Amino acid sequence: MTAPVTESKTAPQIAPEPALLVLSDGEVFEGEAAGAPASVASGEVVFNTVMSGYQEVISDPSYAGQMIAFTYPHIGNYGTNDSDTESARPHCRGVIVRDLAPRPSNWRATGSLDDYLCRHGVPAITGIDTRRLTRHIRDAGAMPGAFGTAAEATLLAAARAEPGTSGIDLVAEVTTEHPYTVGTGAYRVVAYDLGIKSTILDCLQELATVTVVPAHTPAAEVLARQPDGVFLSNGPGDPELAGPAIEALRTLVGTVPVFGICLGHQLLALSLGGRTFKMRFGHHGGNVPVQCTATGRIEITSQNHNFAVVAGSVPGVTETHVCLNDGTLAGLSVDGADAFSVQYHPEAGPGPHDARHHFSKFAEMMDRCRAAA
Repeated sequence: MTAPVTESKTAPQIAPEPALLVLSDGEVFEGEAAGAPASVASGEVVFNTVMSGYQEVISDPSYAGQMIAFTYPHIGNYGTNDSDTESARPHCRGVIVRDLAPRPSNWRATGSLDDYLCRHGVPAITGIDTRRLTRHIRDAGAMPGAFGTAAEATLLAAARAEPGTSGIDLVAEVTTEHPYTVGTGAYRVVAYDLGIKSTILDCLQELATVTVVPAHTPAAEVLARQPDGVFLSNGPGDPELAGPAIEALRTLVGTVPVFGICLGHQLLALSLGGRTFKMRFGHHGGNVPVQCTATGRIEITSQNHNFAVVAGSVPGVTETHVCLNDGTLAGLSVDGADAFSVQYHPEAGPGPHDARHHFSKFAEMMDRCRAAA
């Protein structure tokens, strides 16, 4: 007897829920809800130009208070894994993409990007015309926005109520509560956690035993640890709100070698009497050219910052690097002291590792100071 033919059945596909992105100036974008469910999610909308590394971007604490719009159209293609995360959890307010890949394809993947966002409570919106969004932000500047499944009027009200990142102490949201130590290297480094990334700690551990301290740690507590050097990490928000770290640097600079990146660069400049300003739409990407003013050498760098140091405003320094995209100050060294900083991420690998040599420079400073002691 021939077995009866039965019709195969598949699980019904759930249609994505329509959603809107509304900017504070009233601009509206249609899309579909993704990631963690949210009727309303709000934050400052910025765009990032990387073609890969989306998990590292999303998990970077420097995005606290912000919603990340990716300019590359296909995001999530190679999934996510535990090795590519830069912090214990994302601190961004949301993710905006053109096409969120539903099925990752990579031997390292342990889950999809949508799963990762849901697990960490990060809402997303997909199907957005990110070309139009990027052009709008480029022309009008980064601004608050809100997205979700709520009505347009509700989202507009949320966007206009969102304060953005100026005048807000976002470092307090991301810094460690208690000191901790990693690595077993020969040097002793104290790292200020202003929003520090895992890859930075990996680079520092190649050189040193690293004690990570909260952003508000006073200079006396740092010096009591007898460090060979002090590191100032990246971090989110307005540098002028990180007052305790700025005050500590006024004691540390000239006493112990200091190396700062991104927000750390800005804090070093402020501690020396410099000024900072909020950029129109910031630098967020993995392909930003920076030139060393002394040698003319160009580095292709990874950057993520909304504020910058006013060129010529910092007394007693040599301006060492300039961003070739817009001429903003991208590095300085303190005259007569072992202290320097850059406005980009030397630990990152946006393809090349052009900027990793800054960690060797930091080690050379610590060597020199040890020999002179």
